[in-house]
This record gives sequence, C-alpha cells and structure tokens, in this order.
Amino acid sequence: MNESSPRKVGPYTVLSSEIKYKNPWISVREDSVIRPGGAMGIFGIVEMVPGSSVVALNDSGEIYLAREYKYGIRRDSLEIISGAFEKGENSLETAKRELLEELGIKANRWTALGMVDPFTTVISSPNYMYLAQELSHAEANPDDGEVLRIVKVHFDEALRLVLDGQITHSASCVAILRTARVLGK
Repeated sequence: MNESSPRKVGPYTVLSSEIKYKNPWISVREDSVIRPGGAMGIFGIVEMVPGSSVVALNDSGEIYLAREYKYGIRRDSLEIISGAFEKGENSLETAKRELLEELGIKANRWTALGMVDPFTTVISSPNYMYLAQELSHAEANPDDGEVLRIVKVHFDEALRLVLDGQITHSASCVAILRTARVLGK
C-alpha cells in the first residue's frame, strides 16, 4: 500500500503511506502525517498477523505453559500457547489448531476471554484469548523450528507467576488474569 492522497485518521491527517518492509508475518509502513496540533510528523507502524492465545486448564486445576527461546527478546519466555492466524482462519480456529499442534490437546469447552492490543502506539497486533477446558490428549505436531518445553503448573501458581513478573508475555498475563476472574479467584 503506497498511498499519497491526504485522508483523516482520527485526529491526524495522513499525507502518504509507504510499505518499507513486508514478510508473511509483519509489514512495516511509514506514514507522513499532520499531527493534531498542526506539526508535520511520521509514524512507523508495524502490522502483525493477528493471533490467538489459549489457557488450557485441565480437570486437576493445572494449566499448560510453554517455555521457549524468543528471538525478539533474546531470552526464554514462559507463556500460554499462542500462534498466528493462518489464511482463512478465525480466532477460535487458530486457538484450536495451536493447542493441538503445540500440545496435542483438544478441548470440548471454550470460553472467549476477549482481545488484547499488546502495543498501541506503533504496533498493530491483535491477540484473541481463550480458556480451553474439558481436555483430551492427541498427538502434538509443533511447527519446524519450535522448541517448546512444556510446563504444567496449578492455576494458582501461574497466577502468582504473572503477579510476580515471571510471566511477561502480555497476552499470557491478560488471559491468566481474565481466567482468574472467570474462575472466581
């Protein structure tokens, strides 16, 4: 998208937009704008493929977390199961696929936990969250290159890990906190 006709976007006037970089997961766009106060400016916007995240809660009150090295932050991260939409999928289909691929788990009961925008100034990356219950096991089939160490903890321990800052992935934090509300904790 390379646009050059001025248009209003909220209180901004966008003078032009140009894609600077694109791959299958992200695009980087630069917008030249007139700010609400009248000054000229630019915004660099990263648009990511939407994703879904899943709190998989078993009948014993345990949830499944994945510890994985994340290249962007250059360290391991402890997270709930998450993944990007594939072509034609909706958020629930993505959640179901990721849970099966990464953990080999199917769920009979799904509760939507809403959506989170993990970054709002320069990154568009909507993430839809679900609580999966009434779990059954199948065969996992992680994507090539995914090296997951599965960690199963009681839900109360996962909540403590969020509150103590040991889980920092934003969708994981929000989904675990919203699950606590659903569970009446």
